[in-house]
Amino acid sequence: MRKLNDIKDYIITALILIFAVALMVNRHDGSLQNTRKISITALSFLEQPLSNFRVYRQAVSTNTYLHRQNILLQDELSRLRSVEQQNRVLRSLLDLREQSDFPLIPVKIVSKNLNSVNNFITIDAGTSDEIEPGMPVINSDGLIGMTILSDNNYAQVLPYSNDMFRVSAIVEGSRAYGIVSWPGSSGRELIMEFVPETIEINPGQYVLTSGFTNHFPPGIPIGEVTRIEHGVGVDTQTIYLNAFTDLTTVSEAFVVVFRPDTTINNLINDQLNLF
Repeated sequence: MRKLNDIKDYIITALILIFAVALMVNRHDGSLQNTRKISITALSFLEQPLSNFRVYRQAVSTNTYLHRQNILLQDELSRLRSVEQQNRVLRSLLDLREQSDFPLIPVKIVSKNLNSVNNFITIDAGTSDEIEPGMPVINSDGLIGMTILSDNNYAQVLPYSNDMFRVSAIVEGSRAYGIVSWPGSSGRELIMEFVPETIEINPGQYVLTSGFTNHFPPGIPIGEVTRIEHGVGVDTQTIYLNAFTDLTTVSEAFVVVFRPDTTINNLINDQLNLF
């Protein structure tokens, strides 16, 4: 009985508190309604910036994801374009191989030096592939150069953009013959000299190998005429042309199995000895 008397005060206090809370919750007088309105208004003002902050965080997260996906798609697109370009080049090389009158040896370019007047290119085939110095090097666009050194597995190519390079050429559709060389001023700009002034040449005409030097077969495309410079006091004109082959981007090529006619070489040597 004493224990019940000891906790009686606590029980009564708890019941009074529960009753007071129930009365407060169930009351609908003006002061309580105003308090509720104020609290709801305050919560609404707080909810809007919090909601905007959640939207901002979600937008940042979405933007980061989309940016990552865009990078991946751009990388995939770049690879697909590279594969497409390579397939185009390979198809062109296969077409060239089928149409060529001479055997062609496919090669890859493994090294380039195109930053000086003594430019050179290295290919991944040599004497073990029957490549010899003096053979033309071409691709589906046109002339690249000529092999000058060869060992078992590699060969050195003298490209058209070398100040030592010379090739006998003809302007397509005319009887304009001349010598094509590289002036050293621009990577793809070539000049054709010793063309008679009396022969009319127009921009847009193609320049091909003539076959007169006994080093290149006739008909290999070299470039397109861009402008003509008439000489002063001379009976020849200088033709400027843009080479068809871009040496900076070329990566595959063919070596033309073309060997100079020994009879012609012997006649030339005999003439030199004679005079």
